Amino acid sequence: MKQTKRKTIFKKYLRMTLATIFISFCILGLVMLLFFNSNWKHEKRDGLEKNALSISDIVSRGVAVDSVGSLVMDTDDLQKFLPALSRNNESDIFITGRDGKILVTAQGVDGTLHTNKTISADIMQKALGGRYDDQTMLSGVYDAPCYVVGVPVTVKVSSGKTQSVGAVFTAVAVHSLVEYRKDILWMFLFAALAAFAVSFCMVWVFSYNMVRPLRSMADAAKNFGDGNFNTRVPVTSRDEVGELAVAFNNMADSLASSEYTRRSFIANVSHELKTPMTTIAGFIDGILDGTIPPEKEEHYLHIVSQEVKRLSRLVKTMLDLSRIDSGELRLRPARFDLTETVLTTMLSFEDPIEKKKIAVHGLEDTHPIFVDGDPDMIHQVIYNLVENAVKFTNESGTIEVRLREEPQRTEVTIRNSGDGIAPDELARIFDRFYKTDKSRSKDKTGMGLGLYIVRTIIQLHGGEITVHSKLGACTEFAFWLPGEIPQTPGNEPMPTTTVCAEVVKPLKQKKNAAKAEPPVLEKPENDASKKA
Repeated sequence: MKQTKRKTIFKKYLRMTLATIFISFCILGLVMLLFFNSNWKHEKRDGLEKNALSISDIVSRGVAVDSVGSLVMDTDDLQKFLPALSRNNESDIFITGRDGKILVTAQGVDGTLHTNKTISADIMQKALGGRYDDQTMLSGVYDAPCYVVGVPVTVKVSSGKTQSVGAVFTAVAVHSLVEYRKDILWMFLFAALAAFAVSFCMVWVFSYNMVRPLRSMADAAKNFGDGNFNTRVPVTSRDEVGELAVAFNNMADSLASSEYTRRSFIANVSHELKTPMTTIAGFIDGILDGTIPPEKEEHYLHIVSQEVKRLSRLVKTMLDLSRIDSGELRLRPARFDLTETVLTTMLSFEDPIEKKKIAVHGLEDTHPIFVDGDPDMIHQVIYNLVENAVKFTNESGTIEVRLREEPQRTEVTIRNSGDGIAPDELARIFDRFYKTDKSRSKDKTGMGLGLYIVRTIIQLHGGEITVHSKLGACTEFAFWLPGEIPQTPGNEPMPTTTVCAEVVKPLKQKKNAAKAEPPVLEKPENDASKKA
């Protein structure tokens, strides 16, 4: 297959610009030639007419008419000054009678002048009538076209009137105009070539500099295709190309970050899938081949059950992420007791709370708080936040949960003691696949998706979630839900539950085990929760 020749923007722009310059020069040259041609004709006509009128005045003062009406003049005097005047003006001068016969001539240009010829009656009529002006061979007087101007010679007759008795013609060869045009054309060509050469160099440099960032972007894009996201395009200007380079570099940073999180996500998912599957396979095989004794089978089956639940949570998280990306995550609003959701979630973490000797505060005087929302999604939000709090709370630390009902919204705050989150990580804490515990020393099962899903669910409900942390002291997550969201037909409010007292009882017992008060979190002045 024949490979087509690549047409670069540089060549296209260079050709287009040079073609535009060339066409502009051609138009300019044509206009200049027309202008100089017209200007030459006007100058020659005015000069020839002025000379002809001067000679006609001289001739009219020294001419006489005989009895038969013939023109009588002193040709000797005219022959003395006419040749000099003709040479100075580079024109032919000749005087004729009314019949068109040439009486006196003075030749000032090269060429053959046939003095024996008679000028035609129509030309003489125009000349005797006032003025003759044309490019002609003058009835055979010239062998080549000349530019001729003719004026009448008038004398006064006895009655005091004037009478045209002859004509004075001045002529210049047309080939002088051709020479004039050639001189102008050569001068224009030399100037145009010099200007075109300078324009070519300037356009070439400008085009090359304009296209160079685009070539750099193309090379960088090829590197991106090969998996190398470290290439950046230098920003050399502040125009549109410079803005494009800045946007390209920002895109490269985003791609590099996405690639890093993708690889980290693949590594985390691979680890999360491999570990429980290995555990499950090992224990099942041990039970089947008799390696594990019958009296310990129940113990290991409990471990297998936990690992299966762990895999189920992983798959559910991935499904939630897929639904978010595809825009299929939809709310199923209903009215439910938010307090019951918080309490039942806390009870599900009773074992890890007991093992780490964590004291729970803030749920002693709870009462039912009904909100509108998707109960399952809000349960997932609280579950993820409590799971993080339990996971990162220090031994014998505290977790404080507060619910506050306001006229237009309901706010939930979960604060835990611990190492806290570094300030430079707070801005990215809700990004997908982002993990603050990169060493997996505390978070061995997380994939960096929990808080991303939490924020998405809260935003779907029309609320907002914020995070504040004091390094080495505590971390606080707070979210609020609007008072009401539109309900679809068939969604009935859930009945009031009376389970709160029984659920809170074991949590109250944990409070007595903690003597220290929960750490105070210093919030910045621009706290988003205060703004809300």
